[in-house]
Formats: sequence, structure tokens, C-alpha cells
Amino acid sequence: MINMMPISIDNQTFMAISVQLPKTNLLAVASEKGYIMCGALDVGLLNDTLRDRRILAGRAIGVKTIEELLNAPLETVTWEAEEKGIHRGMIGRKALMKMI
Repeated sequence: MINMMPISIDNQTFMAISVQLPKTNLLAVASEKGYIMCGALDVGLLNDTLRDRRILAGRAIGVKTIEELLNAPLETVTWEAEEKGIHRGMIGRKALMKMI
């Protein structure tokens, strides 16, 4: 099942997306400029193979719900995210606020 719903953080609207798959869930929260995602996100691919796209993204691992994703420290971020002041260890919701 795929679930999409708007969520509000500090009066800003983001889109939360969860995809239920066998034995795992894919989780993402996106703004118009970037997103945070669960451990399935391949930051290396975004930084290397898709470097020309300058994707603004971060990955948190070990999260099972959107709420956990919002409150988890990011384990890795793209180079584009680093340029915007988003860094490893930053909480997901704080990173999203830098993506508006």
C-alpha cells in the first residue's frame, strides 16, 4: 500500500510518503526542493552517478515510521545538502526546514 499525506512543520507543508513492501517500508518526506528518506536511499548514487542533478537529500537509518524519520539524525546527506547547511547528525525535521 502507498500512503501520501501532507504534514506541517513550523507552518510549512511537506509531503510524507510511505510504501509498505514485504518485510520493509520505504519512507520519505519531501519539500519542493529536496527530501529526507529512510535507509533505502542511495546517497552514493545521488552524489556520483546523478551528480549533475544536484539532488538535495538526506538519509536516516533504522526508522519505521514517518514520525521516526522526522526525529532521527541523518546518517548521510548529499553534497548538495551539505552546501545548504544540512549535515550528518542533523535531525530530519531541521534538515527539511533548510529545504524550503
